[in-house]
Amino acid sequence: MTEETMSPDPWTTQETSEPSKEHPEIAEIDWIDDAFRVYKTQYSLWHSAAKDGEELITAMTEEQCISSTRFYLKGRQEGWNEETSRVVNDGKVGGKL
Repeated sequence: MTEETMSPDPWTTQETSEPSKEHPEIAEIDWIDDAFRVYKTQYSLWHSAAKDGEELITAMTEEQCISSTRFYLKGRQEGWNEETSRVVNDGKVGGKL
C-alpha cells in the first residue's frame, strides 16, 4: 500500500499564511487610503467614517466626500495652517446673563 500525498488546503493561499487580524466585517469594507470609507445614505448624501467609526464628512457627491475627507484628515495629522485658518465662533457666551 502506498502513501498518498495530501493536497494543499484549497482555502489557503501562499501569500497569506497567517490569518487576518481584522474583524471579518471590517475586512469586507473598501477602505480609501486605508483610513476611511464612504457610504451613501437614504437621503442620497455621502458620509465618510474613520476605521474607529467616527463620522467625518458629509457631502453631496462621492468625489467631494473623498477629497474633503482627505483634506480634513491631512489637516488633523499635519496641523492646520494658521495663516488661512481661523476660529469663527469658539462657542463661549461672553458677558453677564
